[in-house]
Amino acid sequence: MTLSLQRVGMFGGAFDPPHRAHVAMAHAAIAQLALDRLYVLPTGNAWHKSRTLTPAEDRLAMSRLAFAGIAAVYVDDRELRRSGPTYSVDTLHELQAEHPIAQLHLLLGEDQAAGFTRWHAWQEIAQLAVLCVAGRGDGAGVATLRALPGVRVALLALPQMPESATQIRARLTAGQDITDLVGPAVASYIESHHLYHTH
Repeated sequence: MTLSLQRVGMFGGAFDPPHRAHVAMAHAAIAQLALDRLYVLPTGNAWHKSRTLTPAEDRLAMSRLAFAGIAAVYVDDRELRRSGPTYSVDTLHELQAEHPIAQLHLLLGEDQAAGFTRWHAWQEIAQLAVLCVAGRGDGAGVATLRALPGVRVALLALPQMPESATQIRARLTAGQDITDLVGPAVASYIESHHLYHTH
């Protein structure tokens, strides 16, 4: 069954925490790109992040709760199990080996697209996958990608959604409500595990 998948997506991120815009992006990608499967991959050792991430087991659990209602999504913990820095190119190579006849699609936010040439082995990533950008910004990220030789770009139509994990963490630190930004299961998990509170 695995080998018959034709269109496979990869959606990586800290998911610290996963929020409604993440879920909306997954829905849009599956529908607009006709994906057979979308791998959601919480990042392990995020070499590019200056702050310390919430423990891996919490981000994995929240991701499973956030995306539970989407049949084509598979929340994958391989990057959390990987030692050393987590690089998207390594995961893409693994997915290609697991689905040799599939076209790979890498989901990016507009901000990620704008900084794509700073990614580890970005030229190799561009060869492995179609870069699928969610249009939440001013289009600068898409223009940056399209100017690169050999890069395949697809646009995801997504409504303007202001949610960000940074905003959610700030609200929680300030003791404010977040139920409009994350799903109820994620909100309940955050509350019961006392995440993002100042000590």
